[in-house]
Amino acid sequence: MILDKTAVILKKDALTALRYRNGFLMSVVAPAAQLATFYYLSRAVGPQFRPEGLPYFVFLLIGTGFYSFLLTGISGILRTIQEAQQSGTLEVLMASSTRPAVLVMLSAVSAFAGAFVQLLIYVGAGWFLFVNGMRPGLLAVPLVFTFSLLNAVAIGIFAVGLQLSIHKGSAILWAIGSSSWLVSGTLFPAGALPPPLRALSFLLPFTHSLTGMRLAIMQPSGSGIRLEIEILALFAAILVPLSIAFLSWTLRRARILGTLSFY
Repeated sequence: MILDKTAVILKKDALTALRYRNGFLMSVVAPAAQLATFYYLSRAVGPQFRPEGLPYFVFLLIGTGFYSFLLTGISGILRTIQEAQQSGTLEVLMASSTRPAVLVMLSAVSAFAGAFVQLLIYVGAGWFLFVNGMRPGLLAVPLVFTFSLLNAVAIGIFAVGLQLSIHKGSAILWAIGSSSWLVSGTLFPAGALPPPLRALSFLLPFTHSLTGMRLAIMQPSGSGIRLEIEILALFAAILVPLSIAFLSWTLRRARILGTLSFY
């Protein structure tokens, strides 16, 4: 049943992408311009700058590509719920036989599918054009990706819960995304931050997702990648059940107050 619903959602997204070709074209052109910008920036900085042991362009490629994928997927989950509120269909959806948490996770499939295509284009093009001689870990990369995805879905569910309760999911998600972009090591190593911000960065799953993905490429069998995978798994074990419980609570409260479709 869940697989059938997932297939329907993916088919709908594919048809939408074909219908709005200009938007799909811009999603290809914009990353290409960004890749060129980062490539020439890394050349201007010089090959001597190797954050976390990586060439700076590879550091930027993984950091910006993977972070954008996670944040785009999270925003897509929230946008799906907001659109259902605006169209007046959210109450109908939440009253269906499918559990609310499952409905949100199905919207996550939709949100992350499009973001994953963009990630493949972005990282694949950068890797093919500018990177040679690096072999990602066949086991480490999927593990980091899976746990990072679980954490991102959990954050998306939290954002949906906040949207249902205080109708400010977008503002809070923007604040989280903006601060994480600075402190999670997207453009420069988190170790370069002042001690208080460095401590904050350690508490963000985004930081470990980016560090873990970089280590999965450079040191897929080292102790560092095992530690990052364990941290990501711990985040997922805590955030996923907490986010589902929070969504259930806010949904119950919105039904009692009659504010489920407010936005």
